[in-house]
Amino acid sequence: MLALLASLVVGGCGGGGDRGKQTVARSAPALTLAVIGDTPYGPEQVAAFPDLVADVNRDPEVDVVLHLGDIKTGASTCTDKRFKRLRALFNTFEDPFVYTPGDNEWTDCHRRVAGGYAPTKRLQRLRRIFYAQPGRALGGRPMRMRTQAKQPGFEEFVENQLWVRSEVVFSTVHVVGSSNGLAPWSEVAETAKQRRLRLAEFDRRQAADLAWLDRTFALAEEREARGVVVAMQADMFAGAAGGGYDAIVQRLAERASRFDGPVLLLEGDTHKFLVDEPLASGSSVHAVTTRAPNVTLIVVEGETAGEWLRLRVAPQAERLFSWKRERV
Repeated sequence: MLALLASLVVGGCGGGGDRGKQTVARSAPALTLAVIGDTPYGPEQVAAFPDLVADVNRDPEVDVVLHLGDIKTGASTCTDKRFKRLRALFNTFEDPFVYTPGDNEWTDCHRRVAGGYAPTKRLQRLRRIFYAQPGRALGGRPMRMRTQAKQPGFEEFVENQLWVRSEVVFSTVHVVGSSNGLAPWSEVAETAKQRRLRLAEFDRRQAADLAWLDRTFALAEEREARGVVVAMQADMFAGAAGGGYDAIVQRLAERASRFDGPVLLLEGDTHKFLVDEPLASGSSVHAVTTRAPNVTLIVVEGETAGEWLRLRVAPQAERLFSWKRERV
């Protein structure tokens, strides 16, 4: 079954092919990404992570490492010391390392066991530590990216980044678990101040994310890209209706349905490897009536220590996207 899934064409359904583009000459080289998420998550993964780094570093095909968020458990502390230690660990990857935040790094830091922090303050520190040079990847080899921080009105959103390689637009969008940050920031009773801060942060970030999705697809159309990759932490299709994902899913369906190529959505959060076409018939959960059969979702494995996803982008091949699960 895995072999079958790995051989699927991401744009194999209607709307995901290269309609009208067959005559365009394609000369860009192939690209390989190592995609991970929800790691290092707990003692076993912390111990195994250096072996995962070594395995990826030994692989001559890997060009970029992409982390989908949750770099720690929700029960571990959210200290600057931990964040800096993790940043140093991620910098041991020899390839460029691109990271989009998860909820465990800031939203869930209100938990007493995690330190009892104000999530908005942890988010500020997360940005300063992991995005100290906006638009520049971590890791060994340098890689420059566009960052939303350069977009007027969204200067704080250094974590929303995009780049173009192999005729594909890659974009990280800060969408997290815990209902995209709408879950109460208290284990007992949320105060009125906490609620105001939480809702204000959600509204601000959602506006930024919607604008970034628009920018991503506008650039793809401008460049006549063959495909789009959108990366985030939240598994938006695992929860119930009425959460913090409706507007994001609706905008993604709208923009993808108008895009003449395959769209790959990379997510973590729920820890179990999954390949799906969640918008092939719209989404009743998220009040989406627009069909976007060109969207393929991959949720990366998060429970198996030492596992990573090899994602190959081949603009000269019939299949633009292909993938394979790797294990140290």
